[in-house]
Amino acid sequence: MRNVSVYEESWPLNTPFTIARGTREQAIVVVVEIIDESGVKGVGECTPYLRYGETAASVLAQVASIIPALELGMNRSDLQDALPAGAARNAVDCALWDLESRLAGLTLPQYLKTPLPESVVMAQTVVIDTPERMAQAAQRLWLNGAHLLKVKLDDRLITERMVAIRTAVPDATLIVDANESWHVEGLAARCQLLADLNVAMLEQPLPAGDDAALANFIHPLPVCADESCHTRSHLDALAGYYDMVNIKLDKTGGLTEALLLQQAAIAAGFEVMLGCMLCTSRAITAALPLVPSARFLDLDGPTWLAVDVEPGLNFTPGMLHL
Repeated sequence: MRNVSVYEESWPLNTPFTIARGTREQAIVVVVEIIDESGVKGVGECTPYLRYGETAASVLAQVASIIPALELGMNRSDLQDALPAGAARNAVDCALWDLESRLAGLTLPQYLKTPLPESVVMAQTVVIDTPERMAQAAQRLWLNGAHLLKVKLDDRLITERMVAIRTAVPDATLIVDANESWHVEGLAARCQLLADLNVAMLEQPLPAGDDAALANFIHPLPVCADESCHTRSHLDALAGYYDMVNIKLDKTGGLTEALLLQQAAIAAGFEVMLGCMLCTSRAITAALPLVPSARFLDLDGPTWLAVDVEPGLNFTPGMLHL
């Protein structure tokens, strides 16, 4: 019989993290530990997200509801039916994957026969601020070695912020995330502005549910679905509106569905981005099998923490060393 525990952790950030929905100064995560009869432990982590109606308390309650079944041997297949896609299922699913790979004496990518490169380029985030401060932040990141920058925007000062950033880092690869804050009116013109500034991709400009407006014009740059895409069940509704999908384990409800979503998205003609929430290295480690097939990697969540979990992954500005 297994021993299962679940608990909440709070990780202070280096600096405030500001996006269109507000500012955060700490990362709240929920951790699930599953210890096999042999004493081998698997660990999974999730980040509850209020945008999806989740809190630490609601996630803890969801996990607690299936602890008896987990202790009796619930597997990943059973889990898909026991909990809906979301943070709670993610933490449990990743703990089960971690346990399986450790029982086999392998890392998770080895267990899934997924070879990883020695290092990968990842996005470093520029959070919302004045145009001048965002340009300064972008330039600091560029000078420190981060050449793929993810710019957070809301519905204000879009031209001023983007022109200032592009002027400060003329050679950087820029991707933009509006976090559902834009409106249908003026959308095509804003997309053209970003294309003219050589922005490589725009993520979730409209609220989920307003996706149909994206079919009204030829996209001058790729548009990526984030909040509009959680699992494979959403893919059909995105066809003709989006060019990419952002896969996050906290949305898919774990690596099991994420792997299937990645496969289905690519087969349907979507490019793939791999993203994360504010989290520790535990959460990024669980997503590593998805790395090779992603065009963009947005995995800088742990770099915002004042202190990461031990042992943590090896990050340098703009790079994840594997």
